[in-house]
Amino acid sequence: MSKIGFIGLGIMGTPMAGHLLQGGHELFLHDVKPLPEELTGKGAHACASGRDVAQQADIVIVMVPDTPHVAAVLFDQDGVTEGLSAGKIVVDMSSISPIETKKFAARINALDCDYLDAPVSGGEVGARAASLTIMVGGSQEAFDRVKPLFDLMGKNITLVGGNGDGQTTKVANQIIVALNIEAVGEALLFASRMGADAGKVRQALMGGFAASRVLEVHGERMVKRSFDPGFRIELHQKDLNLALSSAREMGLSLPNTATTQQLFSTCAANGGKAWDHSALVRALEIMANFDIGGRCCGRHSAGWAAATAASNMARSSARGTGREAGG
Repeated sequence: MSKIGFIGLGIMGTPMAGHLLQGGHELFLHDVKPLPEELTGKGAHACASGRDVAQQADIVIVMVPDTPHVAAVLFDQDGVTEGLSAGKIVVDMSSISPIETKKFAARINALDCDYLDAPVSGGEVGARAASLTIMVGGSQEAFDRVKPLFDLMGKNITLVGGNGDGQTTKVANQIIVALNIEAVGEALLFASRMGADAGKVRQALMGGFAASRVLEVHGERMVKRSFDPGFRIELHQKDLNLALSSAREMGLSLPNTATTQQLFSTCAANGGKAWDHSALVRALEIMANFDIGGRCCGRHSAGWAAATAASNMARSSARGTGREAGG
């Protein structure tokens, strides 16, 4: 049994920590909101700060929304670094900047501790099913020590390379997903505008080279007009911002990523920050003044009203549960 710290118990962190607890490990928890009773009621220990977590645990896992949150958890007063001692491991499973990750790792390494960046893909469903894809950056030795814990939370676990490479892989994943959503949206909108049944077009395409997980899951959402959030637009915007800001620092052009980000921004400007990211198709429909259901689609159409209602419900739920990122 290992002593594991876990900071960030939102919609993904809670089930992830639960799998570790079920695996027989002793957990030390901290969050800015009340800790889930489903964990503390089963023996997990509540800690007053990140420092307290780090003092008690041998491995500290962080799962919070964004780069500034990770920096605060690690380096602010009463943060994790104040409680670390030589030989401990910090594992950041948030989705944050690859560039800042390398800086964080250097500061942790200077304390004679190891650092793994290990962002995940699979969302809340994957977190609950312990089927997350985990992309890891760091040393082989640290990875080998933490791998049994990763196995309790995920299925596809890869040590990609050194520190920062895990976060780089997650950003690349989010680029691919975003551009696939945009491509599926364009294709189904084109088919619908030509008079074809978008649902049957999707079904036919699933048997060919255009088949993809995005076409399967998000194509169905587009056809059924079901945009209740699995992964919110505002979170995908955050991930694409990481891609674009890192690319700017390297002098790299990502033209299609930038265009797709603008489409997400169009949705956000129309009340869609909390829509599922498959609702990117709504931005394309605005430009076409036509939706996949075969209707003109002004902002006050039934489609917009339904999506906005889902957005408002999701925002209310997020405020009550402390949602964190995860794609």
